[in-house]
Amino acid sequence: MQEIARYSGCFVCGEHNQAGLKAKFFFKDGRAFTECVAEKRYEGYHDVYHGGITATLLDEVMIKALLAKGIYAMTVELNVRFHKAIFIGRKLFLEGYLEKQQGRLFVTKGEVRTDDGTVVASASGKYLRVTSEMRAKLMKSLET
Repeated sequence: MQEIARYSGCFVCGEHNQAGLKAKFFFKDGRAFTECVAEKRYEGYHDVYHGGITATLLDEVMIKALLAKGIYAMTVELNVRFHKAIFIGRKLFLEGYLEKQQGRLFVTKGEVRTDDGTVVASASGKYLRVTSEMRAKLMKSLET
């Protein structure tokens, strides 16, 4: 498995973002992966992981699947379905992959599972390949 590039200031994958998740993403067989624990500091309702954090992780794992293939894109649409509550302290496994490409548009899928294999959230996303100018800007942010 190869580790996917990250930006040190990113809320999701940045090592230097004090408020961030500090998730590490890996790529194997066309899929991006990460795992994390639902931390208390990201609680929504009492003892329940905030849905916005779950959605953020799904967005990131799906776009990392593109980045691992050298595709520089930005999110244009994100649809998340919450199947079950995620309780604080639960270990989570996330996976994202490219489903199809239509010109500059990339359609992705993602999923969050708990340690017992239960799907607790799923998502689809649409990402648009950036211009060469924006790509240069994004590449300055990435660490390899």
